[in-house]
Amino acid sequence: MIDIKMLIELFVFAGDYNWIGKERAIKMAESTIQYSNPVIPGFHPDPSVCRVGSDFYLVTSSFEYFPGVPIFHSRDLVHWKQIGHCLTRQSQLDLEGCRSSMGIYAPTIRFHNGRFYMITTNVKMFRNFYVWAENPEGPWSDPIWPDWPSVDPSLFFDEDGRVYITGTGGFFGDEPKGIYQAEIDLESGKLLSERRLIWQGTGGKSAEGPHLYRVNGKYFLMIAEGGTEYGHMATIARSDSPYGPFESNPDNPILTHRSTGSSIQATGHADLVQLEDGSWWAVFLGIRPVSVPFSGRHHHLGRETFLAPVTWTEDGWPVIGDGGKIAEKMDASTLPLAVDESAVSETDDFNSNRLQLEWNFLRNPQDEDWSLEERPGYLTLHGSALTLNDIGSPAFVGRRQQHFRCSVSTLMSFDPLHEGEEAGLTVYMNERFHYEIALTCGVEGRRQVIFRRRIGSLWKMELVEDFEGSDIILGLDAEPFQYSFFYSLPNGERKAFGSGECSLVSTEVAGGFTGVFFGLYATGNGKSAKTPASFDWFQYIKS
Repeated sequence: MIDIKMLIELFVFAGDYNWIGKERAIKMAESTIQYSNPVIPGFHPDPSVCRVGSDFYLVTSSFEYFPGVPIFHSRDLVHWKQIGHCLTRQSQLDLEGCRSSMGIYAPTIRFHNGRFYMITTNVKMFRNFYVWAENPEGPWSDPIWPDWPSVDPSLFFDEDGRVYITGTGGFFGDEPKGIYQAEIDLESGKLLSERRLIWQGTGGKSAEGPHLYRVNGKYFLMIAEGGTEYGHMATIARSDSPYGPFESNPDNPILTHRSTGSSIQATGHADLVQLEDGSWWAVFLGIRPVSVPFSGRHHHLGRETFLAPVTWTEDGWPVIGDGGKIAEKMDASTLPLAVDESAVSETDDFNSNRLQLEWNFLRNPQDEDWSLEERPGYLTLHGSALTLNDIGSPAFVGRRQQHFRCSVSTLMSFDPLHEGEEAGLTVYMNERFHYEIALTCGVEGRRQVIFRRRIGSLWKMELVEDFEGSDIILGLDAEPFQYSFFYSLPNGERKAFGSGECSLVSTEVAGGFTGVFFGLYATGNGKSAKTPASFDWFQYIKS
């Protein structure tokens, strides 16, 4: 991260000594100030943002992972530090039996009268709810369940004190598809008005993800259209009333990369925020596909969070980025850039009594499956009968892959004595698409290192090798096209042990709405394991 003040001072210093003029020095310094997209890399889709004074808070979808709805803080919209999750209890987030890529969709965060509100849909039960907190780090309240049969809900607090709930409808009976809205009582969740269809978009498929704003006396309704794939886009309409009729922007879409060769694709599902200086910015999702020879574009990191400035036309319409387009490097000279505090430690030693915020479970975890206190300084996993092939809550603790190029490794202590006991490291997209390098007890009690791939209905034990001892380092090197796995003794040379294509765990192949996780896991492969696996440390180093 560039130290902005130091950079400007350096250029001005040069100007003072007549190397360049002082005015030109300041312009040169400002022209070098850029930020990189995505601002939150890895599987962080459907971002929503709000500002409280000089602070910004952002949430993203979490689908079948627990805790739910990660929340981030920033002082400049560029550097985001995770500060917690909105949904940390099963009473808030029931994911039992939730299918992959179901669960929590498209949250919206807003701040009003000293409280933060986060509203979302649990698609497992197709119900909307919201929680609130006075501190964004939590604790967040138990859910309030409005009678609102839609998805992608959003809250809007009007200047007259009324509160509106807006969402995507058209899923039941003969109800037309489109964006619906009603007035809501915030304390009880009861609707105070009729639920009304207010806009059906511009004709693109899947009109969804609505947000209502009031700007200069006008109501603006921004939505996503085109589906969250390569035709994704953001469109906007305005009205003199929160219920419309809404006039569509003649220059829609205001954000899209459809039919372009950009390295960033599927941009859409945006949310607007106004800064203290009066300027506007947008956060939104996008993907970074990798072009695979003879196979087309694939993305495996998931849908990520991007940022772009918003300008306003003379006739009062917003424009995101450069005519609806953005780049990986963007001008940051007008942002109040702050010190970057977003970095996560490369190594987790598991010395705390709680997991760091980047770790997630698959669905609601079972307390007996994991512990940080059973063996202090280790993450201990007790393998259950469930495997990574099951739609359930296996003994799994994972974190998102956030960089195309990175190295991951862990030191595991595991003494499997019964056939089928297994523990190790996985590259996990969903229960049908994943790779593992692991230590297991095979037939006749032989301890073995294995490399396995599961691709749809096909699976293969690629490599099997006898191993003596119980302490082993398991790891992988990630490149844009390939994962290369390895293992070693704690103080030994590492040995290459299999590889797998990134494209085979991409959304284009595996389906769904999530991204790749690197996970630590244990299983008894059909029965409870009698031997726990203990992980001394986990290391994630971006290249």
